[in-house]
This record gives sequence, C-alpha cells and structure tokens, in this order.
Amino acid sequence: MPDSPASTFPAAFVTVNGVTLHVRRTGAPHASRTLVFLNSLGSDARIWDAVAAALSDSCRVLQYDQRGHGLSDAPPGPYTLRDHAEDLAALLGACGVRRAVLVGVSVGGMIAQEFAARYPARVEGLVLVGTGTKIGEAALWNARIAAAEAGDLARIAPDALSRWFTPAFFETRPAEARGYLNMLSRTSPHGYAGTCAALRDADLGQQTARLTVPAVVLCGEHDRSTPPELGRALAEALGAPFHLIPGAAHIPSVEQPQSVTSHLRQFLATLPQAASGDTLDGQSLRRRVLGDAHVDRATAAATDLDRDFQAFITAFAWGGPWARGHLDLKTRHLLTLAVLTALPREHELELHIRAARNTGVTPDDLREVFLQVAVYAGVPVANRAFAIAKRVLAEGTSPDTAPAYRSDP
Repeated sequence: MPDSPASTFPAAFVTVNGVTLHVRRTGAPHASRTLVFLNSLGSDARIWDAVAAALSDSCRVLQYDQRGHGLSDAPPGPYTLRDHAEDLAALLGACGVRRAVLVGVSVGGMIAQEFAARYPARVEGLVLVGTGTKIGEAALWNARIAAAEAGDLARIAPDALSRWFTPAFFETRPAEARGYLNMLSRTSPHGYAGTCAALRDADLGQQTARLTVPAVVLCGEHDRSTPPELGRALAEALGAPFHLIPGAAHIPSVEQPQSVTSHLRQFLATLPQAASGDTLDGQSLRRRVLGDAHVDRATAAATDLDRDFQAFITAFAWGGPWARGHLDLKTRHLLTLAVLTALPREHELELHIRAARNTGVTPDDLREVFLQVAVYAGVPVANRAFAIAKRVLAEGTSPDTAPAYRSDP
C-alpha cells in the first residue's frame, strides 16, 4: 500500500498506544522517499520547519510532536525510549508509511536509534544530530525531573536554552530566542520529566553498534549538551561519516538550517533509489520472522505444484497484514500464535514457536498466550500448545533448528 498523499493529510491528531500525537504531513505527494523528523527534549516539531520546507520539493515529510511535547498528549511518566519508539511505529502504520529516513536531534536521535534496532526493515537511513548512545548522567536528569515536577521549568529554562543556541543567535535573533524560551518553558511537566527519565535510563551502546542501516552523524561545533566527541563516538560505532555544523550549538536545524539541509541532501543521494510507495515487502518480513534458512528451504523445495502458492502467501499474507504497521511485529506474532493455538494448527504453531525469538517473543509471552487461549478456546488446545512449546524450547527456538523441511508459510 503506498503512502497516503500528503495533500490529503497535511495535519492531524492521531491516537496511537492510547496517546494522541500531533502530526504534520507535507512535501511532494508522489515522491518515493519519506523523511520523518524527531524533536529534542523541551521542543516540538517546529524546530525542523526550515529543513523540512527545503526538502519538501523532493520528499514526503512527516513532522510530529513526541509524547509529552507540543500539542501531543503528555501522559504521566516515566517514559522509556521504547515507549517513544512504539509510538513512532504505530504512527507510521496509521499514516501508511512503511519505510522512512529518520532524522532526529538529541533524544529524537536516540529514539531513531531505538526504532532502528527494533524495526530495521522500516528504516531506510538515519540522520542523527547532536546525539549519542547515552546522553548525560543520572544526576542531571534526576535534577531536571525534580524541577519539572516542582513546577520550576520556567526557572531552569533559560539555562537549558543557553545550550540550544550559540551566543550569536541570542544577539542577532532575539525574538526567535524568546519564542523558543516560551516553547521550552511551556512544555508539559509530565512530558518533560517523563522524557528526562527515558534519557536517564537509556544506554544504546551495544544495540546501536549492531545497526547496519545507512547513517550519518551531525553535530553543532559549539554543542555543549552533546559535544562533538560524543557525536564522533556515535559515528565510529555506526561506521558512519561525521560532520560538524559551523556556527551552531545543540539545535542546528534552527540556527544553521541551510548547512543541515545540505548534509541531508548529500546523505540522501548516497541511498539506493526508493521505490514509489516504498514498502516492507513480504519476502523481507517472511525472512525476518521465520528466518533465512526456513525461507530458503521452502523456496528451494517449491515445485510447479506449489510455487504459485508460495508466491501468494508471500505477497498476500506477509506483504499484507504482517506489513501493515500500526501493530508492532511482536504483537502480530503473539496474535498469530494465539490463533494457531486456538484453531488448532499444530504444524504452523510449532514453526512460529521456533521463530519466536526473531520477534522478541519470550517463553513468558508464550505462557500468557496459551493461558488466554485456554479461557476462550479450551483447555485441550492450550494443553497441546504447552506440550509443543516445551519440546521446541528444549530443542532450540530458531526455525533453523527444525528437524525437517516444512512448507508452512
């Protein structure tokens, strides 16, 4: 399914995971590439306006206020990076965006890293600005949480804002500086404290080092919140290029939008040409969930009798509901396991139990699924599912360990 044309969805409020997010979609409706912009702590989607506008002639653009910021809901915290990443996954599904370039600054860049670790097939590239795999120490974030919860954001905002921009910005653009001070001061205390908790508890070093998606790292040369050495370390972990933005501090998209746009264009030019309505194709999802070995066996064993059936399953099951987004991949897998248990479809159930680790489904998750099915579909089918799971888990959960070829989809 191609992305919805931007002209039909320029701005909206979309509720995902029980949180209503403010979203703006602009850009070229029929462009093949989508850019998604993620804001920093205490700001909102507007910090990307100049960059987004410059790129809207060639890309579809999605800007949104993260939970706790701007016009989006601010549920009580604490939040985690996973909360933010799952919001993004559900939002992209709701907007019909299956694959995108994520452009994030500060905590937005950490959310982009977390999302890429959880949904690598949905990320075409990463543009990480003024960020790292870990930002600040717990004491800093605990102090800010305490200030927010005490209603003191307006008191600490001037010091925080002094890190967003260089002294020259305050001298030459005082009205804008005042506006951004208002933005920060008026951030929801729940949202600010909740996201501080996400920053305090996050350390993405190991998982980010395993990412293989194309990336570029940018940093303002005068950034004191996430100094250039932090950006260089992130770039080294990713094997990605690193670029300093002259004349900028922590939010270069506001202070030096032309420079940021130029680096973005250069990065986009290095990516493979995106197909119109770029999607998570069924073959990629099938391989991600079931594993390469299983899919290779099924493909190699196909004959004239079932070759069309294999193509049908790949296109209409894996390329259909599995690829829709909205629900994360783990949730879809749990639903599949529940249905296969209840029907019962033991052959496919065994295959999907073996594939559980590919989508983050744990033995504890399996137990809860089978108990739920026992109530609504019967104890005998749940009992049989427990028996199959015990055997499969004892052997190893990967489809690659299956004792014989299976033709299941």
